[in-house]
Amino acid sequence: MTGALENIRVIDLSRVLAGPYCTMILGDLGAEVIKVEGPGGSDDTRKWGPPFKNGISAYYLSANRNKKAITVDLKSAEGVDIIKKLVSESDVIIHNFKTGTMERFGLDYATLEAINPGIVYCSITGFGETGPDRHVPGYDFIIQAMSGLMSITGTDQSGPLKSGVAITDVLTGLYACIGIQAALVERAQSGKGQKIDISLYDSAVSALVNIGSNYLMEGKIPKALGNEHANIVPYQTFRTKDGEMVIAVGNDHQFRALCTVLNVPQYADDKRFLTNPDRVLHREELVPLLQKEFLNEPTAYWYEKCREQNIPAGPIQNLEAVVNDAQLQARNMFIEHEHPTAGTIKMIGSPLKLSRTPVAVKHHPPSPGEHNDEIIGNLFEKNK
Repeated sequence: MTGALENIRVIDLSRVLAGPYCTMILGDLGAEVIKVEGPGGSDDTRKWGPPFKNGISAYYLSANRNKKAITVDLKSAEGVDIIKKLVSESDVIIHNFKTGTMERFGLDYATLEAINPGIVYCSITGFGETGPDRHVPGYDFIIQAMSGLMSITGTDQSGPLKSGVAITDVLTGLYACIGIQAALVERAQSGKGQKIDISLYDSAVSALVNIGSNYLMEGKIPKALGNEHANIVPYQTFRTKDGEMVIAVGNDHQFRALCTVLNVPQYADDKRFLTNPDRVLHREELVPLLQKEFLNEPTAYWYEKCREQNIPAGPIQNLEAVVNDAQLQARNMFIEHEHPTAGTIKMIGSPLKLSRTPVAVKHHPPSPGEHNDEIIGNLFEKNK
């Protein structure tokens, strides 16, 4: 079987996470991805650790499978010429240099479009290629702070908190992947490529979704609610006899079922708690009453009882529990692959399950310049 993006070639000039995450997804879907780095390897994540396995960082492995790798000096005329030759026979080029850098290299969209009118050119920057901050570099942590995400994450006691992963990089990578595929679909009709301008800042703000909508509607600055929900109650963590779990009651029927499970059916008929707007208004009264009941039994007990009554609930699992979760094992979300230096490596699998063109891991995360002879050598052989 072939991948859904078989016969699509991607030139990847990006590094760290947002761009490489995007191109890994494209590679998982069958595209030929050529990772371009400076001589010796210029992706900083190669050195981000520990942990390392035989000198290969876990961070680098997380976002670079299904790629080939070449090294090119973009500050040289020969390096720029190599990229232009590759673009002439490719479908997509993606980079995450600061605004203006590709123009200085002579690899701006107008130049590459003239070489290949069908090229899809994706630029990932911190703040976008327009606006007063277009030249400011962007980093996930800074973007989490500026976008408002940190202002609504945490509690009064903790203060603002970032996500446990570089979530704005991940979101930006996903948006870039969506934009690239949309441009490829449109190209099939028009025959023309186009430029895609994606920024971390825009992507992070888009992730405010309902919280952003709340503010736009009423003009009230939202506060951090910790593990509580701004619009739904009870929708939060609760302490149990032996730990913590999440209860996510989304409607009045589920609330009534929860009250039955907790053996406090009277709360379902309490005028303060009849509807979700009532429960949001009386959050400070309801939550302690429910919390008192959850302390009577362990997490496993409540989890089973909630599942029996179709009440959305789940334990808070650490990574050991996640990796050993039977559901995730059945979905092939943890895979192994051989690496020529690191040996057998374990990776998180793809969530994309396609019936006719399934995702496959064909290439290990490459070493710097591993495919120079194959790609650059063939390139100049064809152009003799």
